[in-house]
Amino acid sequence: MADVIDLLDEGPLNCVHVGGGACTIPRYVAATRPGSRHIVIEPDGLLVNLIREQLDLKAVPKLKVRVAGGREGTQGLWDGSADLFVLDAFTGATMPVELATAEYMADIARVLKPTGTLLINLADGKGLAFARRLTATVRERFGHVALMAEPGILRGRRFGNLILAASPYRLPVDLLTRAAAGGLTQARCMYGETLTKFVAGAPPIKDGDPVLAPVPPPAVFG
Repeated sequence: MADVIDLLDEGPLNCVHVGGGACTIPRYVAATRPGSRHIVIEPDGLLVNLIREQLDLKAVPKLKVRVAGGREGTQGLWDGSADLFVLDAFTGATMPVELATAEYMADIARVLKPTGTLLINLADGKGLAFARRLTATVRERFGHVALMAEPGILRGRRFGNLILAASPYRLPVDLLTRAAAGGLTQARCMYGETLTKFVAGAPPIKDGDPVLAPVPPPAVFG
């Protein structure tokens, strides 16, 4: 995610973060792009209180936390207001399916500026069926999409995290490919025809579809 953020146009960003966690990405952007504004949407009020106590979020300027579900919180945001929209939401170790649908992607697209960027953290394992369908869902809404993950995860050899980057405008895919390959955790970046082959005709996810988000095997956290 940081590789993508670092390659965005210089200057402060207006950011939305669905799934607050420890506010890692907001704190990273605040450190690397002073003056950025952040709206963090997190449904777990107890977690928000814990993070406020332990990490002193008051030290992060221009950060607001709203205790709300992802879809509810997104509905209340202004049209065309975000340079960066980060979707990093998990219930336990599972991404909520209601945040992976075409209808929700349409609402995210409404919130993004015409040159804005969406980042999604997802997890999948053998076969990558969920990753293929979510990628198809994002591609249906956004004209420019890239998928990044460690090669072993992309081959379905083990359960792990993948990052989707999308924009209605463009993505610096050449620079991103080099940045991902040269990082501490080396990753492969797929886009264009390669990503079309990866999706392999998987259908987009719609509200009400009987889709189960993948659950990591016990050994992952063992």
